[in-house]
Amino acid sequence: MIKAGIVGATGYAGAELVRLLYAHPEAEVRAVSSVSFEGQKLSDVYPAYSSLNDMVCENQNTVVETCDVVFAALPHGLSQELAAQCMVAGKAFIDLGADFRLESEDAYTEWYGGTFLDKELHAQSVYGLPELFRDTIKGKKLIANPGCYTTCSPLAIAPAIINGLVSTKGIICDCKSGVTGAGRKPAQGSHFPELNEGFHAYKVASHRHTPEIEQTLSRLSGERVTVTFVPHLLPVNRGILATVYADIKDGVTFEKIREAYEVCYGDEFFVRLLGDGKCADIHNVRYSNFCDISLHFDKRAGKLIACAAIDNMVKGAAGQAIQNMNIIFGLDEKTGLVIVPPAF
Repeated sequence: MIKAGIVGATGYAGAELVRLLYAHPEAEVRAVSSVSFEGQKLSDVYPAYSSLNDMVCENQNTVVETCDVVFAALPHGLSQELAAQCMVAGKAFIDLGADFRLESEDAYTEWYGGTFLDKELHAQSVYGLPELFRDTIKGKKLIANPGCYTTCSPLAIAPAIINGLVSTKGIICDCKSGVTGAGRKPAQGSHFPELNEGFHAYKVASHRHTPEIEQTLSRLSGERVTVTFVPHLLPVNRGILATVYADIKDGVTFEKIREAYEVCYGDEFFVRLLGDGKCADIHNVRYSNFCDISLHFDKRAGKLIACAAIDNMVKGAAGQAIQNMNIIFGLDEKTGLVIVPPAF
């Protein structure tokens, strides 16, 4: 059994790792840590885990010493020293935070206000979006696990970008997220009376996931890509719907675009390409590691409209992290992640 440890186990992403790993046939949670709840049982923080996981939250050193793989579900700026500790100890490290996602230190400083504490360590890290960069993940031990928006948006448009079917200029990523994406710490914007029966954009043209989306699309296209990214907050717990707009190049048919998506995602278990006339819906991916994609053609405007739906806590966080763990340890990627979304 793979011995897994979770640093930051009492946040939403950490708690989701506990839930998913409980059913994993080849891995088990051996240690958890939490600064806020150190010394307390995980099941006291989340009563849903009572009798299933009654582990006491310890310090992160115990997690590193005890486990083969360490998942870090921490705010940005807190993972770099822990990653270095894991590398010295020969442990795999999967970071669900932002510390290793950006290749450019200048971009990290601009968007997160931090620096690369160890440039050689950053050079060892790989970006863990399996459907697009699987071959770079194999054999590695330091994985930057993408976030929710930065998983959903690129998956929506990637085949069209890879095959040069749409312009890389003027791409718009219009996204809606459930409130769990804001984290567990209470805030005015996620307070029930403020959120319920409302719907609004936030951090318009200034969200920290913008450079990460651009980095992925630039890597796929081979040229610098700039996007307009606007996130919105939905009054629901889970889910992200990304609607991505791109101009179709002259002479490219919608049939050719659909064919490109079928080729790119035909063997991908976790990407479900929907038929013509259907629309991706967060309802249909809840609690699962699936990404549903629907394609739409605005003939009048000459635009591709690609919609992608994921559960932000699973494919957008914990599930994808486990998918990366499976790759690192040579398991089938689906191991422990074949979860049927509830139908209603």
